[in-house]
Amino acid sequence: MKIAISTDGNSVSAHFGRCPLFTIVEIEDNKIIKKETIDNPGHHPAFLPQFLGDKGVNAIIAGGAGQRALDLFNEKGIEVIVGISGTINEVIDKIVAGTLEGGETLCNPGAGRGYGLEKTECEDKNMKICVTSEGDNLDAGVDPRFGRCKYFLFVDTDTLSFEAIENKNINGTGGVGIQSAQLLSEKEIKVVLTGNVGPNAFQTLKAAGIDVITGVSGTVKEAVEKHKKGELKTTDNPNVDSKFGTQI
Repeated sequence: MKIAISTDGNSVSAHFGRCPLFTIVEIEDNKIIKKETIDNPGHHPAFLPQFLGDKGVNAIIAGGAGQRALDLFNEKGIEVIVGISGTINEVIDKIVAGTLEGGETLCNPGAGRGYGLEKTECEDKNMKICVTSEGDNLDAGVDPRFGRCKYFLFVDTDTLSFEAIENKNINGTGGVGIQSAQLLSEKEIKVVLTGNVGPNAFQTLKAAGIDVITGVSGTVKEAVEKHKKGELKTTDNPNVDSKFGTQI
């Protein structure tokens, strides 16, 4: 049997179509014959079922998938197991032991199509986001400054795993907002949470397809949870929506 596991870092991705990688595992007689990791080749409608089917995949494992994806895989005779979380190695061990049990999809199906499967509610709420932070951990306060914040925390809202990057632009003499915005665009995030952002940085972020949410306070973890619950609104005009004074 050949199995494709949606992969994000060392863990099973909650989003089948949007995962950055697939771990392909070939198992025979309860032994791992081959294991490899491949890039997700794209999110075109109906593309992934064909792509993985051509690779001889018999089953896929993910946190969630939309109904259209389920139907397409079923048409190709590929088993779909969703509701799975944990590290890749843990899941593989359960597969070999025959103890892996699926559950309900971690995504709630919604309207529309995208990424080779139906668009789901959690595609909008669960993703990698950036929070400007006063420290290098989730319990640190949200830094009200964007361009001159102390740290950028890149947080996976599914698992709360994060990467903390010290802001090298904090002592810059000019254009720090734009430079920081360019850093975020290279990280391919979808949303940034901060206290305040200047108009030039705001335009750079928007041009990169990054939603900006200003007026955010509390700890980084609290801000992420509020975003997941839909309690924070995207900023259309930083001069109007920010509750902080000076544009930075």
